[in-house]
Amino acid sequence: MGSTKSGGSTKHRGGGLKRLVTIVTIGLAVVAVVKELRLPEEERTWNGKVAAVVPYDFRFPTLERAKERLWDPDAEHVIGPRVFGVGWAVNVGRVVALVREKLGV
Repeated sequence: MGSTKSGGSTKHRGGGLKRLVTIVTIGLAVVAVVKELRLPEEERTWNGKVAAVVPYDFRFPTLERAKERLWDPDAEHVIGPRVFGVGWAVNVGRVVALVREKLGV
């Protein structure tokens, strides 16, 4: 019960990719925090981009920011910065708007 046909363990195949994504995300978060801590305290915003590409936002999440990033049908993009943390989030409001446009609803 503890092995597969090839003699390996019963771990899921995607486990390695999931672990890699987790390590990269943690690494980017550390880089973002270090970037902010290197700034004088009065210049720290706790939001920006790592390597000019990956967005981060460590400010306390607000309902307004959550709505703006997760449910904004009028937004220009489907993918945008997360409400809190490092990386991107899907603007579900924009996705719904695009589906409605395609369906003529």
